[in-house]
Amino acid sequence: MRGHLVKRGKNSWSVVLFLGRDPATGNKKYQWHSVKGPKKNAERVLAEMLYQMDNGGFVQPTKCTVREFLRQWLKDYAASNVRPLTAEGYAQKIERHIIPALGKITLTDLQPSHIQAFYRDSLERGRLDGKGGLSPRTVLHIHRILYSALSYAVRWNLVARNVAQAVDPPRSGRKQMRTLDVEGVNRLLEASKGTLYQPLIHLAVYTGLRRSELLGLRWRSVDLDMSTLAVVQILHHLKDGRIVFQEPKSLKGKRQVALSPSAVMALREYKHRQELERLLIGISLSPDDLVFANPDGSPFLPDSVTHAFIKIVRSTGLEGIRFHDLRHTHASLMLRQGVHPKIVSERLGHATVAITLDTYSHVTPGLQEAAALRFEEGLQSVS
Repeated sequence: MRGHLVKRGKNSWSVVLFLGRDPATGNKKYQWHSVKGPKKNAERVLAEMLYQMDNGGFVQPTKCTVREFLRQWLKDYAASNVRPLTAEGYAQKIERHIIPALGKITLTDLQPSHIQAFYRDSLERGRLDGKGGLSPRTVLHIHRILYSALSYAVRWNLVARNVAQAVDPPRSGRKQMRTLDVEGVNRLLEASKGTLYQPLIHLAVYTGLRRSELLGLRWRSVDLDMSTLAVVQILHHLKDGRIVFQEPKSLKGKRQVALSPSAVMALREYKHRQELERLLIGISLSPDDLVFANPDGSPFLPDSVTHAFIKIVRSTGLEGIRFHDLRHTHASLMLRQGVHPKIVSERLGHATVAITLDTYSHVTPGLQEAAALRFEEGLQSVS
């Protein structure tokens, strides 16, 4: 018998389901579920549970906590299905934020109200004093992790529904973007002269490549005669010390970027110096070597680049400029100079031109005014 009722008192019943035999011991397994009220209530619950068993919607009881499940999800899913740096970010947010707030709750007892309260408290602490609080952007990232993990809990038949689906995450606040004007670019490039990272900073300004794309660039991907470079891999440095090279995330990210004459000249001079440095230590420069590397050929570490860049920026008085802002500077200057947004989008490796226009909407008002003037001038010249 797959299920039956047992009378427990004057107005109480137990719904008993047969779950099969334990594969280890061979003993029969049952689930007991209490129901208050007349027998017809218990009969309805029994029918519903049998229907769920027949249609794959039945969830067996588990004492697994949110903490235990998330750590298992990281091990069984994230470790082999997402990029190492992404998995590292998932683990950091799970251990630092989600588990302290929700980890002790049994997975089947987790409710939307638990998650919503966690988001509310985290945002309020951030607004009050910033101590222990989280930004809307971070909370949104946490929500995406929870949503993804709980969707697998449903697929693995650990819970009947994804409770994160019933939670409203905050809207992501866009990070403040700072860009340099032409004078600022010249000051930065002048301040970087003579430093180990000057060629890297120069190429970042002239191409808009991401830090990871620049650090993953090899000489075989640079064609100085044709004035182009190809973005085919990126470099990441994991917390365990490993250096990993991967293809760009999207097809658009894997792209060719045209180089200006000054960028080609700077790269030629840099390559020549690099060849001489290698000869001094008895090795030759090969096409497979990284463009931006230490004299022994080892890669520049992302954090080292960032720390050195901060020192250079401070020496110029240009406070608050991040390395990633060189990418924004490249795009903004090109748009202001009248370069078509489609071309800028292709250089940056954006999935669509809409992303470019949305990201650099702060440039649009000036472009609109210039376009209006050109339109009027065109009409007047005809008349």
